[in-house]
Amino acid sequence: MKLVRTEEAVGQVLCHDITQILKGASKAALFRKGHVISQDDIPALLNLGKDHIYAWEISDNMLHEDDAAEILRTLCQSEHMSASAPKEGKIELFADMDGLLIIDRKRLQAVNSLGQIAIACRLSGFPVKKGDKLCGMRVIPLAIERERMAQAEEVAGREPLLKILPIKAKKYGLAVTGNEVYFNRIKDEFTPVVEEKLAEYGCEMMFREVLSDDSAKITAAINSMLDSGAEMVLCTGGMSVDPDDKTPLAIKSAGARIVSYGAPVLPGSMFLFAYSADGRPICGLPGCVMYSGRTIFDLALPFILADMPVTPEWLAGLGNGGLCLNCETCHFPNCMFGKGV
Repeated sequence: MKLVRTEEAVGQVLCHDITQILKGASKAALFRKGHVISQDDIPALLNLGKDHIYAWEISDNMLHEDDAAEILRTLCQSEHMSASAPKEGKIELFADMDGLLIIDRKRLQAVNSLGQIAIACRLSGFPVKKGDKLCGMRVIPLAIERERMAQAEEVAGREPLLKILPIKAKKYGLAVTGNEVYFNRIKDEFTPVVEEKLAEYGCEMMFREVLSDDSAKITAAINSMLDSGAEMVLCTGGMSVDPDDKTPLAIKSAGARIVSYGAPVLPGSMFLFAYSADGRPICGLPGCVMYSGRTIFDLALPFILADMPVTPEWLAGLGNGGLCLNCETCHFPNCMFGKGV
């Protein structure tokens, strides 16, 4: 680029968009990159406060901001995403389907740490809908060294920084535990809550069994549901450390691999997550899932349905942002709950 006085810029080629902002009306490019400045353009440029303009000056060592943004797009975009055309040096990505957005945060930070590069994304680990904006990217200067962009490509590696995993509707079994429900002392309030949450993702309940606090019977019910084709088993209640609560023991006795019993999330600290011998999810849902609007189950469920591995490390990371404030009007997921991972 070269700096040129606006009055002397006739015949020069703009190397960036020049935007006009009209308060309460519009924000749009009055002059586009590549525009050849004419004498008639001079007053409008001066009225926009442009006493000088940057004109394009070809250099083998530099890349225009639009070309650099295109490189960043290739680092970010994967299947199930579409990209906007460059506008004012920026490209945006949008979801082409519903799914779970996963971002490699370490590589994203490494690219952004190179300086003069900005890739801004929505939060990883949350569902997105078709048409949702996923990220925007640009370089800060109007032109950037080719070497810097080569560094970005090297740091980012071969895999895209962003991906969308399809969320799959699963057929599930529900084991409702507790003597108080089994002996009809109280009404089962848990089942409607679980059904409502799973219905949001199109999941279908295949089996439901109400069981007393007998670990052997709960284990048998879990195995029966798995043997009959349930893709996921949920156990409600019996998750505390009280002596009558036998659900964790029953899940373990079913031959499941316990990933974690407990999570640094409130509500939901007594959540249990496990995989059956053949890798199907088994969850022990604490009582808070029944009476609290949003809990650990709302954070874990999209991962489970997208077949994204639930790991002890991921669960441990939920502690940062894992405190629900139980706002009078719930705005989840547009709040800080679960946003620390």
